[in-house]
Amino acid sequence: MGMPMVSDLIGAGLMILGLVFFTAGTVGLLRFPDVRSQLHALTKADNLGLGLVLLGVAIQAGEVSTAILLLLVWVLALGAASVSAQALAGVEARKVTEAPPMGGTSAGAEGDR
Repeated sequence: MGMPMVSDLIGAGLMILGLVFFTAGTVGLLRFPDVRSQLHALTKADNLGLGLVLLGVAIQAGEVSTAILLLLVWVLALGAASVSAQALAGVEARKVTEAPPMGGTSAGAEGDR
């Protein structure tokens, strides 16, 4: 078992593990009930999944310049995910706080009993 074969196995293992995290993030998006939980699942799991996939690709590429470029891609993706998740959470928070006031409907009167 030569060194190239070991690096290929490690790289493939990291990529598969990254895909598992991508899948977990997607399941979280589909299964969690509210937007904040869905965003948490996506940003955490997908960023880790992307990092593992890119680390696997960098190991298989075997060149430092390729690894540096992949690291840059990952940092940019982390920044974009953070900013977009913050923006979406802010919009969702404004929706919750700007809910219309409860009127004097019959449903409200039943809740007072």
